[in-house]
Amino acid sequence: MQIAIVGLGKMGGNMVRRLLRGGHHVVAWDRNAAVVDALAREGATGAASLADLVTKLSAPRAVWVMVPAGDPTESTIQELSTLLSPDDIVIDGGNSNYKDSVRRSKELATKGIRFLDAGTSGGVWGLDVGYCLMVGGDRSAYDHLLPALTTLAPEEGLDYFGPAGAGHYVKMVHNGVEYAMMQAYAEGFELLKECEYKFDLRKVTHVWNHGSVVRSWLCELAEEMFDADPELEHLKAYVPDSGEGRWTVDEGVRLGVSVPTIALSVFARFA
Repeated sequence: MQIAIVGLGKMGGNMVRRLLRGGHHVVAWDRNAAVVDALAREGATGAASLADLVTKLSAPRAVWVMVPAGDPTESTIQELSTLLSPDDIVIDGGNSNYKDSVRRSKELATKGIRFLDAGTSGGVWGLDVGYCLMVGGDRSAYDHLLPALTTLAPEEGLDYFGPAGAGHYVKMVHNGVEYAMMQAYAEGFELLKECEYKFDLRKVTHVWNHGSVVRSWLCELAEEMFDADPELEHLKAYVPDSGEGRWTVDEGVRLGVSVPTIALSVFARFA
């Protein structure tokens, strides 16, 4: 099928490549023309602007926005709302606040434009292993895009969760849980590093990744990192708070749900 991707960074660019591998026709645009040209050489149809991108699509047009949350996403969707037609589809695949997704869905609906919020997990590894997709919004748009969504996701790594905001809500909680998991691993690794046994952390993570109840993809990535850089000398000792963790804690307060582990992992990032 035909789909456009706006934002060709580490995830967006590889999503284009995965879609091309699946036989889809992808129109691609980014503010960086060199990135657009590179993907055009790989088979995508490059666009010179958002307006140009829209002219290269057939109705109903489907445009996947993969730019940073906040003002970049807001301005991109606002511009698309002036360029698209009724029955066209906008997909926000970034880490937007679910409340913004609810609002954007309503605003686009006044113009007859369908909206999907697609929580997307997979990072730079998604090209080969696929992207876990948590989707909310217009059900007819989801059904229309299933061929592309199925190509992007690994087997059983895709589902529809409900009306606008539902996809980004699931992704928000997903990232809150990820914060807590990363903090727990970090505290455990520090204990192992500081104790008198002087453990080889690569060997520890390798064993944990085979049959242990704490095995996970995060642990596999840790093993790879310890193998490449045993003392983590080239790793920045800081992880920014990108928003989703604190939004998860905000929801805990709003709903009266105790989320102390996630909250403390957010505070650890502040520290």
